[in-house]
Amino acid sequence: MSGKKIQASSCQTRHAVSRSRRAELQFPVSRVERLLREGRYAPRLSASTPVFLTAVLEYLTANILELAGKEALDSHKMRITPEHVQRALGSNQHLRGLLENSTSPRVDGMPQVRKW
Repeated sequence: MSGKKIQASSCQTRHAVSRSRRAELQFPVSRVERLLREGRYAPRLSASTPVFLTAVLEYLTANILELAGKEALDSHKMRITPEHVQRALGSNQHLRGLLENSTSPRVDGMPQVRKW
């Protein structure tokens, strides 16, 4: 016995932790990075670029869904429909300005469901 102690914790292997989990995000960071690289938006990307863009996308999505959920509750519905999302985007000035140049299908022509 030479006096050296073997620690049990040093024998354990480490599991791979995804970048989404490290950043505490729900959206996939690896997929965003792959799409950025395939799209050739820039010749080089830093390691934090896909993480930051994923966080921004997740934040915007959460805000839109929160506003659409409030619209659904205001119309006494339990499910969010495309009409609720469109009303939520139209009522928020910042989101409306952000998405003013994007194209999206209109929901105005959808027939109304009759209540019996």
